[in-house]
Amino acid sequence: MKRASGILLPVFSLPSEYGIGDFGKSAYSFVDKLKASAQSYWQILPLGQTGFGDSPYQSFSSFAGNPYFVSPETLCERGCLKKSELTDYAVSPSNSKIDYSALHSTRYKLLRTAFSRFEKNTDYEDFCDENLYWLNDYALFMSLKDAFGGIPVSMWEREIRLRYPEAVKSAKEQLSESVDFYKFIQYEFFSQWKSLCGYAHKNGIEIIGDIPIYVAPDSADVWSHPSHFELDDDLRPVNVAGCPPDSFSKDGQLWGNPLYDWQEHKRSGFRWWIKRLEHCFKLYDIVRIDHFRGFDEYYSIPADSKNARQGRWRKAPGIALFRTVESILGEKRIIAEDLGFVTDSVRKLVADCGFPNMKILQFAFDSRDDSSSEHIPHKYHKNCVCYTGTHDNHTLLSWYDDITKKERRAVREYLCDGFTPDEKLPLTLVAIAMRSIADTCIIPMQDWLCLSDDARINIPSTLGNNWRWRMGENDFSDGLCKRIKTLTKLCGR
Repeated sequence: MKRASGILLPVFSLPSEYGIGDFGKSAYSFVDKLKASAQSYWQILPLGQTGFGDSPYQSFSSFAGNPYFVSPETLCERGCLKKSELTDYAVSPSNSKIDYSALHSTRYKLLRTAFSRFEKNTDYEDFCDENLYWLNDYALFMSLKDAFGGIPVSMWEREIRLRYPEAVKSAKEQLSESVDFYKFIQYEFFSQWKSLCGYAHKNGIEIIGDIPIYVAPDSADVWSHPSHFELDDDLRPVNVAGCPPDSFSKDGQLWGNPLYDWQEHKRSGFRWWIKRLEHCFKLYDIVRIDHFRGFDEYYSIPADSKNARQGRWRKAPGIALFRTVESILGEKRIIAEDLGFVTDSVRKLVADCGFPNMKILQFAFDSRDDSSSEHIPHKYHKNCVCYTGTHDNHTLLSWYDDITKKERRAVREYLCDGFTPDEKLPLTLVAIAMRSIADTCIIPMQDWLCLSDDARINIPSTLGNNWRWRMGENDFSDGLCKRIKTLTKLCGR
């Protein structure tokens, strides 16, 4: 990768009049700001449709896009909505938190109105044909969820849960209009995203996408491809994913995602993974794979466990998967998220793949973590991506306030800076990351803005107040663009 930099900002965090960031005018304006700031990358979080907990890492499909990102204004321009109708569905000012409950009760009404005026065309038919591998199953899955009142697939009637042919045939007939509705949403999602990406490319901005290694238990992936996962005869997980206890969590982390049946994936020539990555590289220029160490070894926890203490490490396919992917898809640009407890075998896998790994500046000063030295800037190598923090971290401002006195002293000593006020220190730390030898440097938007944890994206292992922050309409000012551009040029990015 070239020596360059970018900004991390989820699509949902863009300003908007309609309660959540989308692919409308604010997204195009953000691209303009990136160009004016001399940035090369826009990194986003997963674009999938979110379910309970609103996490983009727990999606109803590994392939489908989030309906909330479909721009109402663009639908208006296409004649599917009226301007007066948009006023009725504006749910909150642009600088407030996302209210997912309000969105769920209003946005689908708006989308159904748009669908009622949509006329199928050749582009739509081509889209459906090109995405046949996942689109029909996804649209039927979502239609069934609606018909069952939103309950998870594990609670559906046995015949349709296990996809008995007659039950599937009957559902397709009875829910045909709903199936077409969900196909329409996906057509609009991918059409709008394609236009936005084209505009970004025209302005020299590449998109770094993000995909979870695992899928949600309540997903079209599990329902349509049950043989790819460790499930019992009732389609319920036998073992689930998570992380073992460590100095950060005495009980570990119990994620609850079903684990892959890697033997079945090998027998199929990793067909599902190839389809998934092929789909991703139609959407993004570079793909960050979350929890990359799970391809080397994965933590397996019995599904009935109350915490992650009873889990065990098991071997995953490792380099065999990525050699197969490369032989079919060619060489692809992937970022390996190798954070957490990293073993020598994980390091070897990342090195053998040749993918850049991640360095987190906040981790460099953590006195609890023996691997913290790997994140100190003077130990970086070129083939890595440096971040001040990720979506799971504090903002820099709140992180510095939260760490111990000893750790704050270590930060000041490393910076040779005992004078900068705490509220301005994030910019000094950003400069350290930008000056590092890492080929790529990605800074979360909140750190450029020196914001507190009111703007934090996610607190792991918590529910209820995550994935909600939105940037104010005037936050990315011309003055900030100029400061970012100056530092970017000084650092040779």
